[in-house]
Amino acid sequence: MRHSLSPILAAVMLVMALDPASRAIAQAASVDVKILAINDFHGYLRPPPAGITIADPDDKAKKIIVPAGGAEHMATLVKQLRERNKNTIFVAAGDLIGASPFLSAMFHDEPTIESLSMMGLEVASVGNHEFDEGKDELLRMQHGGCHPVDNCQGPHPFLGAKFRYLAASTIEKSTGKTLFPPYEIKQFDGIPVAFIGLTLKGTPGLVSPVGVSTLEFRDETDTVNALVPELKARGVEAIVVLIHEGGFPTGDYNECPGISGPIVDIVKKFDRAVDLVISGHTHQAYVCEIDGRLVTSGDKYGTLVTAIDLKLDPATRDIISAKADNIIVRTAAYARDPEQTALLESYDKFAAPIANRRAGSITETLSRMPNSAGESALGDIVADAQLAATRADANGGAVIAFTNPGGVRADIPRNEDGAVTYAEIFASQPFRNQLVTLTLTGVQIKNMLEQQWLDPKRPRILQVSNGFSYAWDGAKPYGDRVMADRVSLNGRRIDPAMSYRVTVNNFLSAGGDGFTVLKEGTNQQFGIYDVEALYAYFQANSPIAPTPADRITRMN
Repeated sequence: MRHSLSPILAAVMLVMALDPASRAIAQAASVDVKILAINDFHGYLRPPPAGITIADPDDKAKKIIVPAGGAEHMATLVKQLRERNKNTIFVAAGDLIGASPFLSAMFHDEPTIESLSMMGLEVASVGNHEFDEGKDELLRMQHGGCHPVDNCQGPHPFLGAKFRYLAASTIEKSTGKTLFPPYEIKQFDGIPVAFIGLTLKGTPGLVSPVGVSTLEFRDETDTVNALVPELKARGVEAIVVLIHEGGFPTGDYNECPGISGPIVDIVKKFDRAVDLVISGHTHQAYVCEIDGRLVTSGDKYGTLVTAIDLKLDPATRDIISAKADNIIVRTAAYARDPEQTALLESYDKFAAPIANRRAGSITETLSRMPNSAGESALGDIVADAQLAATRADANGGAVIAFTNPGGVRADIPRNEDGAVTYAEIFASQPFRNQLVTLTLTGVQIKNMLEQQWLDPKRPRILQVSNGFSYAWDGAKPYGDRVMADRVSLNGRRIDPAMSYRVTVNNFLSAGGDGFTVLKEGTNQQFGIYDVEALYAYFQANSPIAPTPADRITRMN
């Protein structure tokens, strides 16, 4: 919104402020625009099992779970909201794909791109998970074509996204140009509105470094502020930022009594010309005012659609008011869209025979939620499965396995009969990372464990296989948290000078999540995919029960 007024315009505005009739005329003359926004969809074409958790309307001290989400229901809501205003645009703030459930991930997220294109999505910023399979695969998502390894697997040719990805801060090192356009300008009754799209600067630390090695991820605020003069030169006064970075609120899904996290400082540093910020990444829901500007986020997995109402001033061509409402995609309230249903069923025919294969059984739900030390029941099982898959000399001769917590994406829930399907296995390990067995010394293992606190605000505690254990002290400084005399394998202290065969996934082996020590590993041997290791482990060891959480000990 414009913050510098000419003396004449200021006088007019003063008269309007004093005269209710004048103010009403100005409001009536304004152009109404509706922005519909989502973020962090992650390929959840069907409603997520957990729905969305909100405050109980009858008792704010309590929480309730509302069944919500799914492409079929979202499409109906989007269509209904669009019908209310001809000046409507559907946008997204990243992570539309990646870490997806089986139906989308099996086809490399082609169904999700098709689904959102069918809904009328127009522009989307690029999230870190859009780079899970590397830059070239993301370009295929935009432009279409068959997968270079798995070829064409779906019911029809993949034509690419009908919406446009935006990537203002993602630069090709070789050319200095952005990977995708930095912004899109849309006209509403002749008034231009710019949508700048960008991902978080920390993306290289969240994805496989190999897949983004030719790209540079620049500072978010510097990027946006540098674009403002260019947009103003093109006659744009109304500026919306779609950013894949977010915050952590304390209120309910439509509130913001307090918010922390990276988005706060980012918004405060934006040029005053930026009017509205649509955020994501943190999987939170909020409607906030930060530094006098509206900032929104729509939870995750398609459980919310953020409906933002703008008023544009035809004279100044700027935004004069903005308000937002996070609308729950209630499965009970919105019918299934027939076109979406047909799309999902067409992919189901190809996926169902694989998805419904019985993997094994469990005695109780295997949760990915860590305890205070950082260990989770499912993380233990995943690490055990990776060790089992690479223990034989022919498969790598591993004695220890580590896996990153971010790679364990969903609980494996216990159903009525305890049976577990391949689709449920896949949902917990959706990245299809290849296992890599390499040689590390004892001191390298210790140094690797220290890197779990590279980001002290967001430690990444590795899940470890059976037989390996260690203790850490949260009161110690970075680099000295792991107690050397408590790092052991099968009851014997790890020898700093001795070599050990260790299995990780190829994301970690390339230094993903900041574990750069793993790049020093020698004698690499590649194995099967992580999901296949977990499937084989279930087949060989069912019924599976959670193991004692005694591998990682926290002293402070």
